[in-house]
Amino acid sequence: MMEKTFNSSSVQDTLALAARTAALLKGGEIIFLSGPIGAGKTVFVAGLVKALGLKAKPVSASFSLMKEYKGNGRRIFHVDLFRLEEREMFNFGFEEMLADEKAIILAEWPEAIKNFIPPERLEIDYTLLQGDGRKIKITALGKTAENILERL
Repeated sequence: MMEKTFNSSSVQDTLALAARTAALLKGGEIIFLSGPIGAGKTVFVAGLVKALGLKAKPVSASFSLMKEYKGNGRRIFHVDLFRLEEREMFNFGFEEMLADEKAIILAEWPEAIKNFIPPERLEIDYTLLQGDGRKIKITALGKTAENILERL
């Protein structure tokens, strides 16, 4: 396990971190996004999707639970699990997402799926600071995730 902390003082800082992260992804990665409402989780997703060259404009998946973005030979699943419980995961299709070894899974409010996820992942946790500031702690679990975080 490895951790790094980044500071963001603006939406642009968060988008830049997402773009740097996107440049290191090959597909098959799982990224957990945790933090309070309005902390920047969906901003990060939007920045990552844009940096990967997809034309989609991600918005919060809160009301649809899952959004899929395709393009440029990429497939990204953006899931918002805020209202789900672990027992509901079997009806959600999460196993199918995991079966796609080239897909990138971005999961907001991931507590409901911790038992379904392989141990290899990045966990991004947002803390609100004064004004527009954010502390963004990234934890890498597994060799591939650690390699990504080392290069960030």
